[in-house]
Amino acid sequence: MTTLLSALDLHLDTVDGPLFSNLNFTLRLGDRIGLIGHNGCGKSTLLALLAGELSPDRGQLQRAHQCRLQRVEQYLPEHLASRSCWAVLLDALPDPDAHWLAEQQLARLGLQDQRDVPAMDLSGGQHTRLLLGRALLQEPNLLLLDEPSNHLDLPAQLWLEQCLLDWKGALLLVSHDARLLDNVTRQSWILRDQQLYSFELPCSAARQALQTADDAARVRHAAEQDEIDRLNASSKRMAIWGRDFDNEKLSRRARVMAQRAEQLREEQTFVSRGAPWVLQLSGEALPGRQLLMLDQVAVRAAPALPVLFCSAEHYVRSGDRIALLGANGCGKSSLLRLLWQQLQQPTEDSAIRTHPAARVGYYDQSQQQLRDDASLSDALRPYCNLQDAERRQALIRAGFAYPRHGQRVDTLSGGERARLMFLALSLGSHHLLLLDEPSNHLDLEGKEALAEQLNQFSGALLLVSHDRALIEASCNRFWLIDQGQLVEWSSAEQAWSQLSQHQAISPSGHHAEAIHAISHDDDALLQTLLALEARLEADLARKPKQQKPQLQQAWRAEIARLQQQLGLV
Repeated sequence: MTTLLSALDLHLDTVDGPLFSNLNFTLRLGDRIGLIGHNGCGKSTLLALLAGELSPDRGQLQRAHQCRLQRVEQYLPEHLASRSCWAVLLDALPDPDAHWLAEQQLARLGLQDQRDVPAMDLSGGQHTRLLLGRALLQEPNLLLLDEPSNHLDLPAQLWLEQCLLDWKGALLLVSHDARLLDNVTRQSWILRDQQLYSFELPCSAARQALQTADDAARVRHAAEQDEIDRLNASSKRMAIWGRDFDNEKLSRRARVMAQRAEQLREEQTFVSRGAPWVLQLSGEALPGRQLLMLDQVAVRAAPALPVLFCSAEHYVRSGDRIALLGANGCGKSSLLRLLWQQLQQPTEDSAIRTHPAARVGYYDQSQQQLRDDASLSDALRPYCNLQDAERRQALIRAGFAYPRHGQRVDTLSGGERARLMFLALSLGSHHLLLLDEPSNHLDLEGKEALAEQLNQFSGALLLVSHDRALIEASCNRFWLIDQGQLVEWSSAEQAWSQLSQHQAISPSGHHAEAIHAISHDDDALLQTLLALEARLEADLARKPKQQKPQLQQAWRAEIARLQQQLGLV
């Protein structure tokens, strides 16, 4: 099979030491490989190396002449943000006069109605479609995809899965979505302990094979350690006898045994250090019939904006693990924010009622509860009544070494900030958890640990997530926001089926009828307004150095124009 790309003894250093070393691999035409590993192990960095965006410190990376590589980024590149969908695709054409190819791609992607819409105004799922469509227009034979399913709702996930199944070239897919990896890849590379483990198996089977190998390695390591200990004990005993009886033969045998023990130690079977952190949550059931009651609640993205959906009478009891489902932008996160605000500043006439003794924890997907200017240690103070030494130990258990405890929160990566937020929640004991996309920054092990912890959680929880496996593994009730109403379904499959009927995108990219289809009426203007509000809010939630002030100014101007056109000001 034709080799497209190969690496020999690839090595990359960081300020914290080697990220990976002595990587050797080959990518061939037709390969369908999933690249997996815990957060921070270097997956995205490896993609950047393969794409030529970074250079290795040592080793060789060779790309064949016939290799046509395209990388599909995890986020919309800033230089494309203000350009229309049409311009983004047109710019990718090998022949700029072949406009019909861009038109054809718009149709396949289901973005005909967004032809002249700036890329920054699209939803996360539309961004993924646009970037993937842009890459395919350049006729690659190797695709590098970095977390393409992040933040996608169910219809967009299904579209992505079908698109990758239809793709005939080679692909290297970085993802923490085991279901997607199992369905679209045939091989797996697992990046761990600075090394790359290769399996001719899809994700779940590869992880099981690696676990089996780890178990066997631990058994061999233990047996080898027993032999090393035996040789060391015998060597010391013979050395003593040789000295006490002035017997050179015994002394020589002692030295030979010591050398053999050292040789065995150098050749001893390697045992993985494993994941750098184990997720934990703690909670307890609250005696009483109801923890939370919703009675005709109207949910808005902001007080001045129109209603996104209304609830009838809904309740939450201890032991309920409720998945809150719905398309992107329908109001799931807005409901959790509304509940949290009501808990912080309760009003007597509110349509939201909570048990007066309930202790509630909130995981906000933007992670803004943690003060940016606080040190890691100080950021935990509002969540727990612990002494300094106890907080230090908690941080160390969560994988934050002692020298980092004075580090500011705003210097953390997204995954590290999520880890700190989970640590904060674990240090308290809650009756109810409000969790907004808690798995976005978790690796496969973290997602599995989260599902296990949620299953063991004694209190109640409301979970917003697009992770099908997490929902199926941990939830026992299912609320769906559908056509402006909050409705309960008896199973996740029924809720997803209902959602898919309204939000479907066919494999060819053509839209089925959708609740939020963009047109030129007031609904379209409102949809655009809400998208702009969400985009502005998300950008303001970033670290200051990652924000885009010029785009924020443009968004604010457009928001003001739309509000005036809709009569909201």
